[in-house]
Amino acid sequence: MPSSSSRPRQFPNLRQFPHLRQDFAASLVVFLVALPLCIGVAVASGVPAELGLITGIVGGVVTGLMRGSSLQVSGPAAGLTVLVLEAVRAFGLAALGVIVLLAGLLQILMGLLRWGRWFRAISLSVVEGMLAGIGLVIVAGQLYAAAGLDAPDSGLARLAGLPAALVRALTSTANLVPLAVAAGTVLVIVGWRHLPPRARAVPGALVAVLLAALATALLDLPVATVRVSGVLDAVRVPGADAFAGLADLALLGTVLAFALIASAESLFSAAAVDRLHDGPRTEYDRELLAQGVGNTVCGVLGALPMTAVIVRSSANVQAGARTKASRVLHGVWLLLFAALLPATLEYVPLAALAGILVHAGWKLIPFKGLVTLWRGHRGEALVLVATAVAIVTVNMFEGVLIGLVLSVTKAAWDASHLRVERTDDGHGPVRVSLSGNVTFLRLPKILDTLEALPGDRPVELDLSGLQHLDHACRAALETWAERHSAAGPDSVRLHGPPEHAPGRPADGEPARTGS
Repeated sequence: MPSSSSRPRQFPNLRQFPHLRQDFAASLVVFLVALPLCIGVAVASGVPAELGLITGIVGGVVTGLMRGSSLQVSGPAAGLTVLVLEAVRAFGLAALGVIVLLAGLLQILMGLLRWGRWFRAISLSVVEGMLAGIGLVIVAGQLYAAAGLDAPDSGLARLAGLPAALVRALTSTANLVPLAVAAGTVLVIVGWRHLPPRARAVPGALVAVLLAALATALLDLPVATVRVSGVLDAVRVPGADAFAGLADLALLGTVLAFALIASAESLFSAAAVDRLHDGPRTEYDRELLAQGVGNTVCGVLGALPMTAVIVRSSANVQAGARTKASRVLHGVWLLLFAALLPATLEYVPLAALAGILVHAGWKLIPFKGLVTLWRGHRGEALVLVATAVAIVTVNMFEGVLIGLVLSVTKAAWDASHLRVERTDDGHGPVRVSLSGNVTFLRLPKILDTLEALPGDRPVELDLSGLQHLDHACRAALETWAERHSAAGPDSVRLHGPPEHAPGRPADGEPARTGS
């Protein structure tokens, strides 16, 4: 009999990877979707195109290997474009790595503290308003880029200057040609969705970029193209001088904005992806930790920040991915492309990338959702619009804070549902009944009603319908009862108050005034 040492070596077979074929095919689709977006987001953020590829690689290979959401794909996101552009303008490209590094460490801390689940408590209207505001700023800014024009600094100025920029582009050949390339790119992406499913297996954005590059080369169009160097040359490890800016409160505020917005976008994307498949659900704390590790690595490399991206994630699910192997492989394909074929990017027109981002920014604006929200929940719709307008007119961080404050205020107001009924037959006591939740927000309405009652008539105050009465309202009712009871011992009677109501006498007994 042959000895055990002479037996042939056993290699793993494909049965140990039952979903390898589906994940391999899905990874190619995600790679083709991610490639133009990585480049486009980098260019729109005002940084070298290679930094977008680095973030895409880290999002696939590093974050993709970690636990959290198995089918969600991470990389540079259009949602952070405006914030990155503002940060680079304010602090310089050298500080970007420090900002992303600290944001990643903050995400790791939040993940370890198990704060991931709390991001689900953020109002959906604020998140959608944030994305809508980002979308508006992206569309406005990239329309200038599509025409080869310099965009104004503020979002409001960009929107206001669009008509004049359009007139200038249409009357100048130098601006009209790139604008036509961008418009053609958008038309191809939009029209591609109406083709048969087999044709749609190739992403429309990739086809649009290839056609734009081909037309630019064959027709020798006067449009600017992407300028690239080696990916390794683009790596910018933050030096000691870059950390000197940590004394600047504005920089620390930007770090906080990066961490909060990237985390919220990633975890809301995870919730959306969970609705697209029947596989394992997202572990929110682990996903937040994975995003933090990815951003920490991106910061060390001086690259763009990352988030989970719904466009790539949904493409991953729709392409049949079963495990996280698909997103890891998509990062491998990006790495191989960046290492072996970076020169091919020099054929890509900047106007085509602007067209891709105009389309991506437009999709961030929830037009249909806003109409539906307005019909059913007008308060939520107003929070959404106010958040978007604040981001466009002020900036990203302060706009989100304004949205959060409005959302909390609305929630507090909704929690104070109160119904006040007054019954007066003209002879007996005046009866006033309160029902619902009474907080300080409703105190003016209550006091206006009570103080308008005749002072020479007894009052029956029915509190049996109250579910909650806060301390401020209790104190105010006690003060009013004392003043009104000065006319006689039985001037105010309470009926069925909750345990925390003023005085707490038995039903029908007069309230105690402390006299």
